Amino acid sequence: MVKNVGGIDKTLRIVVGALLIVLALTGAIGVWGWIGVIPLATGLVGTCPAYLPFGIKTCKVEPKE
Repeated sequence: MVKNVGGIDKTLRIVVGALLIVLALTGAIGVWGWIGVIPLATGLVGTCPAYLPFGIKTCKVEPKE
């Protein structure tokens, strides 16, 4: 898998995903909070499948040798 999520994007995904899951567990926002699993997983893995078709990368470009 190609890493295309980096830095601030990764941090925001993890924080927002975890927050949504916690809110779902406490019953504050209902079952829709479980959608937080997606940004949490993409943040932890470092790859966002939705970025691939558009060629978006928020991580640093690796130098080619």
